[in-house]
Amino acid sequence: MSSSRRVRLITLVLCSALLGATVFAQVSRPYRNGSVWSITFIRVKPGMTEAYMSYLAGQWKATQEALKKEGMILSYKVIDTEGHSPTDFNLMLMTEYKDMATMEANEQKEEAVATKIVGGDEQMMKGYRDRTEIREIIGERLAREVILEPRPQ
Repeated sequence: MSSSRRVRLITLVLCSALLGATVFAQVSRPYRNGSVWSITFIRVKPGMTEAYMSYLAGQWKATQEALKKEGMILSYKVIDTEGHSPTDFNLMLMTEYKDMATMEANEQKEEAVATKIVGGDEQMMKGYRDRTEIREIIGERLAREVILEPRPQ
């Protein structure tokens, strides 16, 4: 390859790199990712609201508070809503995590905290069976909060 051709090739590569860097630097989004929410949609069976709320205010809340104290979750919420049909959810259980990576990294630690509060596998399975009498899990979703501000520079 001749030296003039080599110079043109190097110039082209450098110009492309500078143009690419300029375009990359100009990408500015008016939003950024926020925390991640794990949401469970629950249908509390008719006449069982008090029984399920007792469970939530007791064992479920104790577990959430322990996870929060350990820094594994940021917050949690219980949202009461109207069901639009007899098979629709009427309660949402929401747990907030810093981000997806934190949520996934702490799965085993979360299980250990729950085991301390609830007991071993046998007690957990009994609790699941007992709660099927008073509620039904309609579904679960992961959702990411979107903050309508650019990422701080």
